Amino acid sequence: MRSYKIAAIPADGIGPEVIGAGLEVLDALSRREGDIKFEITHFDWGTDYYKKHGVMMPADGLAQLKTFDAIYFGAVGAPDVPDHITLWGLRLQICQGFDQYANVRPTKIIDGVESPLRNAGPGDLDWVIVRENSEGEYAGHGGRAHKGMPEEVGTEVAIFTRIGVERIMRYAFELAQNRPRKLLTVVTKSNAQRHGMVMWDEIAAEVAEEFPDVKWDKMLVDAMTVRMTLDPRSLDTIVATNLHADILSDLAGALAGSIGVAPTANIDPQRRFPSMFEPIHGSAFDITGKGIANPVATFWTACQMLEHLGEPASAARLMRAIEAVTAAGVKTPDIGGKASTKEVTDAMVEAIKGSNE
Repeated sequence: MRSYKIAAIPADGIGPEVIGAGLEVLDALSRREGDIKFEITHFDWGTDYYKKHGVMMPADGLAQLKTFDAIYFGAVGAPDVPDHITLWGLRLQICQGFDQYANVRPTKIIDGVESPLRNAGPGDLDWVIVRENSEGEYAGHGGRAHKGMPEEVGTEVAIFTRIGVERIMRYAFELAQNRPRKLLTVVTKSNAQRHGMVMWDEIAAEVAEEFPDVKWDKMLVDAMTVRMTLDPRSLDTIVATNLHADILSDLAGALAGSIGVAPTANIDPQRRFPSMFEPIHGSAFDITGKGIANPVATFWTACQMLEHLGEPASAARLMRAIEAVTAAGVKTPDIGGKASTKEVTDAMVEAIKGSNE
């Protein structure tokens, strides 16, 4: 019996709904497999915790999480707490504290989900976006001066280090090397950002020499939005900065049919610390409590978690169940269905029970 310690942090909005669904499906998978077990520990951190304690997580939060094999995260953010407090107080504190520098966001059109792209279907859009997750435009450097005065100034400094760019480029090239097409697109904006992004380009070219079997090209981020929309088949693996990949991956989710099916993994490739797995969609307070939150992204990120834990067969079984359920039309309203979160989850449990492969 292989046992894994999972820290569940549902956090805010629809987070508890989708993480609850994800844990139910993981339990069904554990019972179906018979030889894997998930030991779940729940943490009540988030905006409710902040309103009681003045912080999003306790001072020793990272120490509490460090012993886990993985973190299963819901969503962060609330209408009555500033976003920079919720984000930096919990999610980014974990990402940066555990040096989860590779944010990996797979995107594909799955069976039963309709893409807004004309004539696009399963197989026409199959990407992995690698987002630099520790520095760049989200490094947290900068400040404000002369608040409230006409001369008030605010600065946000994008930090690019050689070690930070090298390691994300190497991760992206290795990922591309292990995918069938061996194709990588490096996203940049070095025509306008003439220091950090020029270094980004130069390091990409240096790292590329280590991977002669990987074909790579370079795209300005604005032109990349056009290519993603008009020529999706020309793309496979994509690497971009913290800000650029954040934006492009939301576009990718929309092009695949809904951000509600888009997963993400925050990875420490050196495995010094636990990695964190979460849906992209955010806290979505407008639908919180309505029972219609799409749990597919949470199931898909569980596939990423299983792969990271060294359970590829279980990950594949879970992904087949996802596609079987959506293909059968059991879908939430955001992707054209009428099912509730619970109905999708129940269908997933039955698909896992009935899978023979």
